[in-house]
Amino acid sequence: MTDFRDRTEDRDTPDIPRTTAARTAKLASLPLGIAGRAVGAWGRRLTGQSAEEVNATLAAKAAEQLFEVLGTLKGGAMKFGQTLSVFEAAVPDEMAAPYRDALTKLQSSAPAMSTRQVHRVLAEQLGRSWRERFHDFDDAPTAAASIGQVHRAVWHDGREVAVKVQYPGADEALRSDLRQLQRFSRLFQALMPGTEVKPLLVELAARMDEELDYRGEADSQRAFAKAFEGDEQVFVPRVVASAPKVLVTEWAAGTPLAKIISGGDTATRNEVGRLLAEFHYSSPSRVRLLHSDPHPGNFLLLDDGRLGVIDFGAVARLPQGIPHHLGEMTRLALEGRSTELMRSLRDNGFVRDGSALRPDDVLAYLAPFTEPLATERFHFTRAWMQRQAMRVSDARGQDFRIGRSLNLPPEYLLIHRVTAGSTGILCQLDAEIPARAIVRHWQPGFAD
Repeated sequence: MTDFRDRTEDRDTPDIPRTTAARTAKLASLPLGIAGRAVGAWGRRLTGQSAEEVNATLAAKAAEQLFEVLGTLKGGAMKFGQTLSVFEAAVPDEMAAPYRDALTKLQSSAPAMSTRQVHRVLAEQLGRSWRERFHDFDDAPTAAASIGQVHRAVWHDGREVAVKVQYPGADEALRSDLRQLQRFSRLFQALMPGTEVKPLLVELAARMDEELDYRGEADSQRAFAKAFEGDEQVFVPRVVASAPKVLVTEWAAGTPLAKIISGGDTATRNEVGRLLAEFHYSSPSRVRLLHSDPHPGNFLLLDDGRLGVIDFGAVARLPQGIPHHLGEMTRLALEGRSTELMRSLRDNGFVRDGSALRPDDVLAYLAPFTEPLATERFHFTRAWMQRQAMRVSDARGQDFRIGRSLNLPPEYLLIHRVTAGSTGILCQLDAEIPARAIVRHWQPGFAD
């Protein structure tokens, strides 16, 4: 296995658009454009169009602009769009269709680098003789994402490989985008009701440097590949070579999850949902890591029936696995034991100091989230996720007040977000799976 950790970092500037100022201008156009269409929509109301017609038109146009801007910027803007795509299932049906199409595109598409730029990065990262390391290299990218694009190639020993090449200037673009997006967090909150947008942006910013160095991603992928080697349900490609801005791994061929979500039959969607849940809940125990970028672009169904998992740039390190008390609190909520649940929440920092909360009210807030574990099989649907999202985001309701009085300790933020993201994919799949048995097997504290 080869590792090129001593190569110089790429110092080029972004190609699309070329300057930070241009990127900032594009992002700034989002609230202005959406506000302008809102004024136009008000005018159409005056001419006799119904509120439903106007709202549908406004949502479609806003989604169109959202994809146009985020999809052409790469960097943090696209990364944010990919993260939002997981929560599409929480968007109310009357708004969902345009956002579903726009955000799904962000899972695997972005403008490509020029061939000249790709070759320049490869030479700087793998050495001037980089071509000798490959038997064949396809200059046309097979996929493009937030900070890099993937090329198909054949390694010098005959293995088919995926070569991920980071966009020149991705670091500058990522930092600039996240600063701008944080300014507009309230706008995105309005476009994606039921989604906590600001914490997502804060988390993306906190993990930025980790994702920009592919050597860290290579180390995480090696750990997952070793833990799942020979597994009958999950396939993780092995790392072939790594450098700060280039990562070479075994090639994984299969059906993307986005395609299964849009057109898979019931049996396939159920099986993929089961495999996804098994991977999510078993990883902390098997690898002491949690894959923390759960969007459909990072999963595919192989021809042999295994779930292929790619992109390990974001992981949560859990040296002790998932904390025992998380499973315990889930079980107490499921069993309706409000007093014991409240005690455990306070002991583990989930209740804000000075909060005067009634145990039964807290149970009423948390219990609906445990519904997937109340029966041997649960059908994850968009309608179920929409009910949960609207229930906790309705400022007029008690659940909204209870949620604001609870606290999520920083060490659990990523676990919570990844679990919510994985649940979002299950709802997009419309999958019915044995969630209770999977959690009982892998989640410490749940079966005690």
